[in-house]
Amino acid sequence: MARRPGTPRLLRELNDRSALELLLDEGPLTRAQIGARTGLSKVTASQLLARLEERGLVEVVGERTGGRGPSAAVYGVVPASAYVAGLEVGPREAAVGVMDITGGVAARATVPFSESDDPVEVIRTAVARACRTAKVAIPQLRALVIGTPGLVDPRTGDVRFAFDLSSWHEGAPEALRRRLDTRVVVENDVNLVAVAEHAHGAARDTGDFALLWVDRGIGLAVMLDGRLHRGVSGGAGELGYLPVPGVPLPDDVTESRAHGAPSLAGGFGALVGADALTDLARAHGYPGLSPEEALQDASASPDDPRSSSFLDAVASRLALGVTAVTAILDPGLIVLSGRLGAAGGHPLAARTAEAASRLCPTRSRLVPGALTTAPVLQGALHTALALAREEIFSTTTL
Repeated sequence: MARRPGTPRLLRELNDRSALELLLDEGPLTRAQIGARTGLSKVTASQLLARLEERGLVEVVGERTGGRGPSAAVYGVVPASAYVAGLEVGPREAAVGVMDITGGVAARATVPFSESDDPVEVIRTAVARACRTAKVAIPQLRALVIGTPGLVDPRTGDVRFAFDLSSWHEGAPEALRRRLDTRVVVENDVNLVAVAEHAHGAARDTGDFALLWVDRGIGLAVMLDGRLHRGVSGGAGELGYLPVPGVPLPDDVTESRAHGAPSLAGGFGALVGADALTDLARAHGYPGLSPEEALQDASASPDDPRSSSFLDAVASRLALGVTAVTAILDPGLIVLSGRLGAAGGHPLAARTAEAASRLCPTRSRLVPGALTTAPVLQGALHTALALAREEIFSTTTL
């Protein structure tokens, strides 16, 4: 890779970037505070603030008094200097959020989505609706990141396979780029949950972990050294297809009783899916409850014999997938996420870790996911924000 020489332009770019990151991380600061925290002289700090003001990226947001002398101007990043959008596509609706460059949520919206709908039109409509609510023009969007189930080609963003989103078609990401005239990135939904947990949740203190998603579908995200591992075809982490003893091979799709939507038949996904856990809950004395409700009830009183028996039964099934992940990757940390994965809380995570330790000599620490409200959308927005900031931070100088 060619090295960039230490030109004045490069130094200005680095200084501007450092100041912007500082203002975003620590909030409004005076010129003196920016200089002290970056090691820049007062003159250099003044010059970079003048450049950033000229480009509409920072502005004076107040004054700070203290001691003798005139008040010092306080600078902050201009929220409206750029916006991003994140979107979660599901079988029934598309949920979108719009965020300004500082990370403030400007608006959210949902649009119904059916198997027969064109995803390009649904997504365009959802983005337009959220932008209208936020009073943001679509050309102000620097990036749109879309989270979707299925295999996402890491090169093109095309969804190659999603058994409950058959309307996805080749070329949809490129069509969206043309329709919205902005950067569009499509990512597997479970990968985005891992991004969110790494940034704000249970895995924020480690760069190596796996996230086991147990929800409407079963999935796995792997992060190594702070980077997602997607695989050559985008299929890394499709743990639902893992063959397990005593369960038919995953070679068919059936209708889920719990969700009324297509579901994988066979394999690990069938063993810990909503239908299987509903039957397991009923067998352990939780009739009439959804598996999520049963797991929440059991985790609230884990020492109760009925609760303990149910949690142990679920843990023994989850442990098969956890063991496969631990034996191959040895990630050290596995986050149990999704509505079903996180519903059992720490009692289920501890029992799953214990059950897995009996199957594999290598142990991983298991914790429930910390993000339970729209984690896919949170991951999409975080990714979009990182992309937009990288673009802006790299183009601040003349």
